[in-house]
Amino acid sequence: MNIKHPLSPLFLTFLFFHLHPIPTLCSANYDANTTTPSNATDFIRISCSATLYPDLCFASLSGYANAIQQDPARLARTAIGVSLSRARHMAAFVSNLSREADYGADQRASSALHDCFSNIGDAVDEIRGSLNEMRRLVNPGSESFRFQMGNVQTWMSAALTDEETCTDGFEDVGDGPMKTAVCERAANVKKFTSNALALANSYAEKGTHKLLNEKNV
Repeated sequence: MNIKHPLSPLFLTFLFFHLHPIPTLCSANYDANTTTPSNATDFIRISCSATLYPDLCFASLSGYANAIQQDPARLARTAIGVSLSRARHMAAFVSNLSREADYGADQRASSALHDCFSNIGDAVDEIRGSLNEMRRLVNPGSESFRFQMGNVQTWMSAALTDEETCTDGFEDVGDGPMKTAVCERAANVKKFTSNALALANSYAEKGTHKLLNEKNV
C-alpha cells in the first residue's frame, strides 16, 4: 500500500530553488575566458590535421580535451603518454609470444620475436624519457627549452626507428597468424609514435619562434 504524505509549501519552495538554479547566479560565476570542451576539441582536431594519421590522432586524444584545453604542450605530452602506453602493450604482447615461440620448432620466428622485443623495449625507454623531459619543460622562451625539446624530438625519432626495426626480422619468417599479428600491431604502434612526434615537433617550432621573436625585440 502506498502512503502519500502532503508536501508543505516550505518544502516545495526548497525543491524549486535547488532543482532550478537561478540564472543570474550562474551567469555571475561565468568566466568568459574559460575554454569550453568544444573549443578544446576543435583545437585537438586542428592540431591533429598536421600529423600523418589525423583521424587516429583525434580519436586517441579527444577524450583528454578537458585536460589538454588549448595548450600545445599538454597536447604533445598527452600524445607521447598515449604512444608510451601503446608501446608498453606491444612489448608485453611480443614478450608473451616469444616465450611461446621458445618451445616451437621455428628458430627464425623465435629469433625475430626476441629481436622485436628488444627493439620495442628500447622504444619504450626512449618514449618514457621523452615524457619525463616534457614534464620538466621550462619557459618556451629560453635556450633550455630548445635543448629539452631537442631531446624529446631525438628520442621520439629513435623510438619510431626502433619500432620500424621490430618487424625487419620477420621478412624471413613464413606467413602465418603470429607474423600477421606482430606486424599489424607494430604498424599501429608506429602510427601513435609518429603522431606524437609530429605534435612535439609542432610545439618545439612554436617555442623556437617565441625565443627568436624575443631576441629580436
